[in-house]
Amino acid sequence: MGVMQFQLSIIIVAYRSRDEIGACLASLPRELLGRPVEVVVVDNSLDVDGTGAVVRLDFPWVDYVVPAENLGFGRANNLGYERTNGECVLFLNPDTVCNVAALEHCLRRVLAQPSIGLISPKLVMADGQMDLACRRSIPTLWDGFCRASGLAARFPEKAWAAGYNLTHLPEKGAYEVGAINGAFMLGRRAVFDAVALRGVDGRAQVFDEDFFMYGDDLDLCIRVARAGHRIVYDGSVAITHLKGLSVAKNYEAMAAAIFDANRDVYLKHFNPTNSRWVRWKWCVTFGAWKLVAKIKARARGYRRVKPL
Repeated sequence: MGVMQFQLSIIIVAYRSRDEIGACLASLPRELLGRPVEVVVVDNSLDVDGTGAVVRLDFPWVDYVVPAENLGFGRANNLGYERTNGECVLFLNPDTVCNVAALEHCLRRVLAQPSIGLISPKLVMADGQMDLACRRSIPTLWDGFCRASGLAARFPEKAWAAGYNLTHLPEKGAYEVGAINGAFMLGRRAVFDAVALRGVDGRAQVFDEDFFMYGDDLDLCIRVARAGHRIVYDGSVAITHLKGLSVAKNYEAMAAAIFDANRDVYLKHFNPTNSRWVRWKWCVTFGAWKLVAKIKARARGYRRVKPL
């Protein structure tokens, strides 16, 4: 790989991101902590929607990559990772708007505290509300029940009900969590290299390429934590997450993809003996959860599913 030039590399996987990629890239500093910042955009929409024109015209310093096909979230991130050499790497969604203060704060913490495997600031949506997915547990069956039944929403400040999104903890606090959102995942390259999987071709895979979209961020958090590193949420700083702009608008397909992918995460990590009973338990659990989510969304008059 040669001499490491960058302290921070930022990898963005775009998909039909013409309308948001400009604001995202404009919010990224060219330099941070006295070192240049490296940015790679992998365009899964294959440069057919105008994303490439925006990047090439307004951000010629960005490494813009068009793969031969839609690689999915994990494979595209892995492709971007192979092209970078930063000491630290940030996996970032195109529907985010960052700021120097948040990036610098998170980068300083990762560099100063080797025990941190992944870190995320508070993610704030366009309506000003916190994106709860930026601070999660690894949910138990009880946590999932509280979320699906509405108990978590009714008693957000009670630890017994709020284990899923940890809403009983202060938004502006900083603490260890079970998982953070794939929209912003910052860590040291040494950690990613240590937990990387090996594909049949021998390539290092930071993200498990068996997951096309969804579930891969949760899978990575579990692998990083099991390797002895902390997953940290730091709400003292925040960035904007225009959630949902970079995903498909087809509700039924998205709902199936979200719940099926997270079911597969649980089958991968919480069924080590490949037990039929455990497989049945998780398949039934996520199948029922998927059905409840669809019914609730339709009853409330909007077509949005809340992923794990």
